[in-house]
Amino acid sequence: MKYIIVGLGNFGASLAQKLTASGNEVIGIDSRMEKVDLYKEKISHTICMNATDEFTVSGLPLRDTDVVIVAIGEDQGANIMATALFKNNQVKRLISRAINPLHERVLQAIGVDEIVHPEEETAERLAKKLCIKNVVDSFELSEEFSIIEANVPSEYVGKTIREIGFRQHFNLLVLTIIKKEEVKSVLGKSRTEERVQGVATPDLVLKEKDILVLFGDNDDLQKFLNKRF
Repeated sequence: MKYIIVGLGNFGASLAQKLTASGNEVIGIDSRMEKVDLYKEKISHTICMNATDEFTVSGLPLRDTDVVIVAIGEDQGANIMATALFKNNQVKRLISRAINPLHERVLQAIGVDEIVHPEEETAERLAKKLCIKNVVDSFELSEEFSIIEANVPSEYVGKTIREIGFRQHFNLLVLTIIKKEEVKSVLGKSRTEERVQGVATPDLVLKEKDILVLFGDNDDLQKFLNKRF
């Protein structure tokens, strides 16, 4: 996978290093030369540039990049401008960092694919989510066990948890299901909300947009994801 990370502060630099260590190609961007020099041996590539300059951004290998992450945290204006530029360049997947609720609403209006909150989500957690295909989120309980959120494989749509046999075939436990539902605000605008369905029962039928919440050994989780997607 190829990533561009804009902003090499604590969060951005940590994420860039973890993604590089996982075997990904990462371009780390910052307007401060001292940051670029500090991480040039720890990240695949580092560039000192202004990510709010349209001409400069257009010169990046955007078509070959799988994910762009705007991790700028100190300057909300620069974060919004950089995010808008990458959105206008139609990158494959755009993730941006939100500083506060108002900032988040602006990013939502721009139309980013995902918004992260470093105060709530560690770089390690986001790196794992990005590196494992079809994982929506993850929480590492120990070096051996994790809880992950994963999209339901198309071949399992319409089947019950009992029929699939998560415990028997994969040694995994389905804790619950998260369903995405369209709701309308007081202003009449539609938005998607995720709602936890409670403890999963064996007869629960999985639907296309459901998210599985799975518990198990990290190796078993990886085997399931590699085999099923």
